[in-house]
Amino acid sequence: MLSRLDLRGKTPSTAELRRILPRGGVDIDHVLPAVTPVVEAVRDRGAAAALEYGESFDHVRPASVRVPASVIAEATENLDPTITAALTEAISRVRAFHASQMPTDATLEIAPGGLVGERWIPVNRVGLYVPGGKAVYPSSVIMNVVPAQEAGVGSLVVCSPPQADCGGWPHPTVLAACSLLGVEEIWAVGGGQAIALMAYGDDELEPVDLITGPGNIFVTAAKRLCRSVVGIDAEAGPTEIAVLADCTANPVAVAYDLISQAEHDPMAASVLITDSAELADAVDREVAERYQVTLNHDRVNEALTGVQSGIILTDTLDESVRVADAYAAEHLEVQTEDAEGVAARITNAGAIFIGPYSPVPLGDYAAGSNHVLPTSGTARHSSGLSTHTFLKHVDVINYDRTALKEVAGTVVTLADAERLPAHGEAVKARFENPEI
Repeated sequence: MLSRLDLRGKTPSTAELRRILPRGGVDIDHVLPAVTPVVEAVRDRGAAAALEYGESFDHVRPASVRVPASVIAEATENLDPTITAALTEAISRVRAFHASQMPTDATLEIAPGGLVGERWIPVNRVGLYVPGGKAVYPSSVIMNVVPAQEAGVGSLVVCSPPQADCGGWPHPTVLAACSLLGVEEIWAVGGGQAIALMAYGDDELEPVDLITGPGNIFVTAAKRLCRSVVGIDAEAGPTEIAVLADCTANPVAVAYDLISQAEHDPMAASVLITDSAELADAVDREVAERYQVTLNHDRVNEALTGVQSGIILTDTLDESVRVADAYAAEHLEVQTEDAEGVAARITNAGAIFIGPYSPVPLGDYAAGSNHVLPTSGTARHSSGLSTHTFLKHVDVINYDRTALKEVAGTVVTLADAERLPAHGEAVKARFENPEI
């Protein structure tokens, strides 16, 4: 069922691996002409334009942009108690881990009387996007809101698309998750118009300074268009899983994990990297036999048979590790003998799941880690959402007269070398000019 890329007997370069490894992706440039007028209209006319576009695209218009407190309270009261308990447990675990990420301020005395420090300051206001559509994502509420809260952001707003079958409001489970986290400001806006509205605001809706959260190609395109106005976390592509496995892996477990990620989206990527042809054959059989019984089997089938999914065969475990690093998966499972040792060799992955009892769905919901992770190979240089995402660090310089005088010659010399003499003169004046 899964396509195969046989690298046995070959040692492709990193450049070649980037060309030949299965990879999907989206052409954001292709939709920019459609999204640009949406962003511009919302910039100029605010919420009115956002509601108009939402009604045009999704045939639903909420009674107001801001979800009333009574609607949020009703959603929370009517939530299945088992879901409430599950969300509460997930929040607890995610909060514990993200609280541990909070960095501390630091100061170093570079020279006597010369202090250089670093202060961590939370972003003042953030906008958190929670998608709708093919699934309901209260887990994305948790993964965005908790690190923002732990960072100490001044205020936040959650944006989620209105649903025609939910009275024109976001899904009640999403609203209830917000309530459990103490979030009171929720906007019933989706798509590119939501990103634009958070970026520009209007006379009644305060704009934000940073936008995070996953979304479809139109959301991603709007992020690109607005990133000169606000910060963004990333341009997220379709979700992906790579399983790095050897002959000790259980093919049934591997098959289930590949299927589970494929049900997110027809463009989701599920990749097995292994030096065992026997495991590859067994996993392929198990996938073909088992995917049809899942609720979203049509979506799974499209994802697993797409160009973005497949099995990669290598000669050795060492080569499998090299391929996995070149692929730089959003989610990487390591199911090998000495899985911890193998995982320690990986440098490029959004998140690493070690051993048969750390499947990706655990991280999606309740491991404590974040599930908003870098896609499309960007894990080679980027990280997932964390408390750090919502913080900025500011350098603080505090030199006294003696300390400045001691280094003045260095500053003057370098300023002259760069043909910027006024820089040096600003330093010399403090010791030569009697007016200072």
